[in-house]
Amino acid sequence: MCFSPTGDLVGGVVVAAIGIDACRHLKGRSGNLALAALPLVLGLHQVDEAFVWWGLQGHAPRSVGVVAMWIYLVFALVVLPILVPTLLIVFEHVARRRWRCVPFLALGTFVAAVLLEAMLAGHPAVRLGAYHLSYSVGLRHGVVFIGLYIVATCGPFFVSGRRPLVWFGAVNLVAVVALALLCASGFTSLWCFYAALVSGAIALHLRRRAPQHAPS
Repeated sequence: MCFSPTGDLVGGVVVAAIGIDACRHLKGRSGNLALAALPLVLGLHQVDEAFVWWGLQGHAPRSVGVVAMWIYLVFALVVLPILVPTLLIVFEHVARRRWRCVPFLALGTFVAAVLLEAMLAGHPAVRLGAYHLSYSVGLRHGVVFIGLYIVATCGPFFVSGRRPLVWFGAVNLVAVVALALLCASGFTSLWCFYAALVSGAIALHLRRRAPQHAPS
């Protein structure tokens, strides 16, 4: 089964390892460090979801599963829509292109605030699906905010001005829309897994561009 505790654990470890490798080979390109670290963070995020699975399946204490669920949701729904445009702003050296990302940061902050308020006011829950975990945060007008979430997390790549990042944004946009349409209940779980895997391509790209030897 592709989406399972084993899938989350193995996929998360692999993506995190790619992120670590990219960060270690960015000497002389410190401006790329923040973006190269994204796969590391997303990989650890997927490892955390393995504990959510185990909590639901009875292989770990229920309290561990609940804590892991909160960590997963806070990062996916609150941190990520702010983190992605922020990383693009830090990564970009041209002031004009940095300013293009600012509206996405503002939108991401708004979406994150709404989602956080919904989680704190409601009772987030998770249940086992066929090939995914189905999260619920009790949000009204969920479709609208999923759309805004997609804009905030995919949009900055289109204005980056760097072809690999534009392609990254395009592939993610197609994937996230398809996932939202095909499996709305599993959107959070499947989208974050996919984003973690595809972000590995960014790390590999940055690693290849890095100098082969560190300056003495």
